[in-house]
Amino acid sequence: MEKSDTSGMAAKPEYTSGNGLSSGYHDTVDIIRQREYQMLKDVTYLDHAGTTPYSKSLIEQFSREMMSNLFGNPHSASGASQLSTRRIDDIRLRLLRFLCADPSDFDIIFVANATAGMKLLLEALRDCDDETKPTGIPRGFWYGYHHESHTSLIGLREAASAGQRCFESDEDVEAWLTDAGLDAKHSTSAYGLFAYPAQSNMTGRRLPLRWCGRLRRLQETNQQRIFTLLDAAAYVSTAPLDLSNADGAPDFTVLSFYKIFGFPDLGALIIRKACGHLFQRRKYFGGGTVDMVVCSKESWHAKKIRSLHDQLEDGTLPIHSIIALDSALDTHERLYGSMQNISKHTSYLAAALYKGLSSLRHGNGERLCEIYKDSSSEYGLSGTQGPVLAFNIRNGKGGWVSNVEVEKLATIKNIHIRTGGLCNPGGIAHFLRLTPGEMKRNLSGGQRCETEFESPSSKPIGAIRVSLGAMSNMDDVNVFLDFIKEFFTTAESTAVSRSGTMSRSNLSETDLRVKSLTIYPIKSCAGWHIPPGISWDVMTEGLAWDREWCLVHLGTGAALNQKQYPKMALIRPSIDLENGVLRVRLGFPRGQSTSDPSEIIIPLASKSSDFHERLKNGTKDQSSRVCGDAVTVQVYTSDDISRFFSSTLGVPCTLARFPAGGLGPSSRHSKVNSSKVMGSVVNANGEGLETSRRPILLSNESPILIISQLSLNLLNQQIEASGGQGVQAEAFRANIVIDEVDQARSKSGRPYMEDQWEYLQIGQQSFKVLGACRRCHMVCIDQKTAQKSQEPFVTLAKTRRSNGKVFFGQHICHLPTEDASTPQANSTVAMGDRVKPLQKKSCDLTGPTDCVAASSLADHSISNYLLRVADPALTLALRDENAISERDIHPVRGRGGYQDAAVW
Repeated sequence: MEKSDTSGMAAKPEYTSGNGLSSGYHDTVDIIRQREYQMLKDVTYLDHAGTTPYSKSLIEQFSREMMSNLFGNPHSASGASQLSTRRIDDIRLRLLRFLCADPSDFDIIFVANATAGMKLLLEALRDCDDETKPTGIPRGFWYGYHHESHTSLIGLREAASAGQRCFESDEDVEAWLTDAGLDAKHSTSAYGLFAYPAQSNMTGRRLPLRWCGRLRRLQETNQQRIFTLLDAAAYVSTAPLDLSNADGAPDFTVLSFYKIFGFPDLGALIIRKACGHLFQRRKYFGGGTVDMVVCSKESWHAKKIRSLHDQLEDGTLPIHSIIALDSALDTHERLYGSMQNISKHTSYLAAALYKGLSSLRHGNGERLCEIYKDSSSEYGLSGTQGPVLAFNIRNGKGGWVSNVEVEKLATIKNIHIRTGGLCNPGGIAHFLRLTPGEMKRNLSGGQRCETEFESPSSKPIGAIRVSLGAMSNMDDVNVFLDFIKEFFTTAESTAVSRSGTMSRSNLSETDLRVKSLTIYPIKSCAGWHIPPGISWDVMTEGLAWDREWCLVHLGTGAALNQKQYPKMALIRPSIDLENGVLRVRLGFPRGQSTSDPSEIIIPLASKSSDFHERLKNGTKDQSSRVCGDAVTVQVYTSDDISRFFSSTLGVPCTLARFPAGGLGPSSRHSKVNSSKVMGSVVNANGEGLETSRRPILLSNESPILIISQLSLNLLNQQIEASGGQGVQAEAFRANIVIDEVDQARSKSGRPYMEDQWEYLQIGQQSFKVLGACRRCHMVCIDQKTAQKSQEPFVTLAKTRRSNGKVFFGQHICHLPTEDASTPQANSTVAMGDRVKPLQKKSCDLTGPTDCVAASSLADHSISNYLLRVADPALTLALRDENAISERDIHPVRGRGGYQDAAVW
């Protein structure tokens, strides 16, 4: 077989660092990386525990293999089929040798991944529970597992009908591995399985491999009843697994090859042949695992008995994936020489990263990172610790930095890490000190796998994981350390300066107007600027027609968003009120094809709730998910509409509508917490927390979003001062942009004054400020070109981060008047409308307050302005604004305690 350039780790006899010192670091990785891993250019990839990248040579060699050979189904006698059979047999043997396993003692069963290998073993143990057992013998099998196990390993317990046990420490396992411990727990004849990971997929700690042989020796006097399962998936990615001692090896071992080679996506169950009898009672059989089947008049079959893999590999094998393993083994050996080389290299890098993170301090001397590490492991010693670090970050005041924000910033900087529960519930619970009750409450509160969620408690609910691989280098380590320093270390003074924070005294001097009004008819697509001179309706859910439509995936039904598909920014909807339609055009040429329409037109009407009428008009009800919410949307069934959007984005999708009021029980509500995180502080009793269920359509969090042009100007100055390029207001996808009426009279201190606002009057309408808008890296997508950059999120993260979260803009909702005879009853806003901010006096009161109705503020004063608070028995009359002074503030007692401050 053709061989490419052999320069790699194997060609270099000594490990030397760049400074010539003897170490585990291998300089030639930089050359290998440049030549073989072009996908890592300008990328810091630190998620090798998930999967490692594949090399260019692997793919090229496999491609040549596919192009020059004809491989058939092994279940045949043709030449192509026999070629497949021979190659698979050869690769099976080669893999056993890769693991130092004697083929007379072990067999390899090809499966989809490590989890599939566990499930195959589960089938065998479950099927051992038959009717031939004597009375009194427990049915099923017993299962014991280490608390640092992967979720897939823990899942086996659900079938263990004879009992289960979670070993909460190594000491628990050691105590159990005694004659007394085994006798006390397993005096019955039920089969048992003891499972644990060779390496924790959370912390990288390497657990004792000796447990497998020790358990077997304890049972030598009797027939073996308790077997061992080793999850080696995380371990084998950077360490050699040696199964040369069959007596001390696990009975069953599972692994995934993509964690070693990057490709193919394939796994294996390695069985110690002495334990193969456990599979004899396995009930299921598939094509290729039986010699004869009778299905007419009698149910009978004869299983293959030549080998374990003949009995257990159901159906046609993944032929081409197995063939790819040959190329993977060739390339891996050529590039890296051996797994020992990789182990030394990654161990050195992990020690350097651990040292760097451990040494980071805030200006006040407080430690920055809390690294989750077992006392039995030591970075730099590959026998006890793999190249994985799990940690959380504390701010200068000792609070926890949000994992969500860390990952957002990492994404912007092209750093690939993993955050969350890491598929290791036992490790997370142990190191984060989470009780079962707390974890259940987090689930009830909305925590789900692969969703953004933050616990309202002071404890973190997940961790940051950084993992290294064969092609990692010192640049990866240094880039990540610099990233942590740049964004998460604070100077000695932890107070953050908030430019433009206003006091009550200068609110009356504010002279503001609506600079622009924008709606986003289709969620995550481009905005449409409402023309000057047009008064636009303000609905309960927000501005009329704002985010009433979305694009949904034709397969999953989930709503698409611009973070996943940046080209959505180039889909330009507009509202044509004269003709009563939504027009959708594209912000780029369609190309040479003339069959694709340049525009689609959707009627604004047709909101009928009748199913048959909607079906006749081209829509049908369908379940969808929007920002984690389960909703029912009206999906357009037109093929033309689907083709228009699918061809534009390159993803199968179509248009859907979520009309005001929702469909049935699927209405959505605001998720904003109105605590003033960037300015005033919510007291311990929760004053200021938003509790009302305010309806929204398809917006992420609230009915209306506003930003200040003054704040944007300051932000752009900060971006440009650091060498970046300023951004347009469109990047923040706000509905309302507020600016000064006379910019020539601009005064210092005005940026971010919106942080202090409690209420707004815009024209004739009153609004409540719900809270600051938390930002993600979607603001880095240029809304005109759909290109991504690092700004403005990077600068916002340095200047507008509070409690580990990044904020810009404010969420608001409309406060409709109760008097239909007033001009305010016609709820509209327009460009040029004057904006009057109002701020409640800061008082440390004990009870919650909520303004639920407001009358006109048309005269730009609050003379005779009535606020009806949450307690309907209490009404506060606020008189002439200009007469307010500190001595005029008095607490008013209402039902349940102090309700608000009365101004007389």
